[in-house]
Amino acid sequence: MARPLRIEYPGALYHITSRGNERKDLFFDDGDRRKFLQILQDYHDRYGILIHSYILMGNHYHLMLETPKGNLLKVMHGINGRYTGYLNRKYGRVGHLFQGRYRGILVEKDAYLIPLSRYVHLNPVRARMAERPEEYGWSSYPGYLGKTKEEDWVEYSWILSAFGPDRAKARRGYRAYTEEGLHKKMESPLQKLHGRIILGGEEFIDQIKERVRGKTLSHDIIERRRLVDSPTLEEMVEIVARAFGVQEEAIRGKRGQENTARKAALYFAQRYTGESNEAIGKWFGGIHYSAVSKASARFKQEMASDPKLSKLVKAIDSHFKA
Repeated sequence: MARPLRIEYPGALYHITSRGNERKDLFFDDGDRRKFLQILQDYHDRYGILIHSYILMGNHYHLMLETPKGNLLKVMHGINGRYTGYLNRKYGRVGHLFQGRYRGILVEKDAYLIPLSRYVHLNPVRARMAERPEEYGWSSYPGYLGKTKEEDWVEYSWILSAFGPDRAKARRGYRAYTEEGLHKKMESPLQKLHGRIILGGEEFIDQIKERVRGKTLSHDIIERRRLVDSPTLEEMVEIVARAFGVQEEAIRGKRGQENTARKAALYFAQRYTGESNEAIGKWFGGIHYSAVSKASARFKQEMASDPKLSKLVKAIDSHFKA
């Protein structure tokens, strides 16, 4: 399975989701939920993280987590590891508790922290576990409204400050804002993701790309193509045609589909352009999207048995690598 990329730096904000293995429950009673919150508090105190909002559902949880020290990997490994050890000891279980790696979306704070906090807090309503978000007890939302005592490890102030300097007025404003989601259908902020892991405007996305520029990103990282500067299909075909000494029409057209240059172009298109297999297939004369993957796989086999071809492909490869 392809690995998600983790980008960490001081001051980064993330929307974290972690799910139970095979969609199984993570929390079996209130004692489990209290233990998990104790772990969050401990990691807040020990590692200086800021938890803007949280919610514990049956088989998953959400966190809006900020890392002033740029230590996401250490924090999340510790939180999930500690809770897994606790649950295994309590229930005499073995094996994985969480479904692979947690999902960590890098978030532009000014633009998306508040909309995402609403999204997080409305989870039990969407799941029909409560009619109103404040009725669900395993959430930071009641603390935002003053319905329960504020936890000293939850960072309420940043979000509330956007609704006014007076605490009571700010709470009313945030409540009205959140309850908009009860009365009208709203698109999830997560629909606007870039590269599966970034939520933000163009300037923010460019800043993140600059952070990863020059770093080696493994090809099994699923977001790689969206975080490096990708060549267009036109640019890629031009380079391949020049390297093989053929006309571009020989690569793009339907005729001569078995020529090596065309197969190389399909291979590079899938590997580097970031386009879907369907889009690549259309661009190469209307071939089926499944044929794109098959052609790429066959070309890899040809390279393995043809040293001369492999050497040429490596030379072309240098044009595209980040």
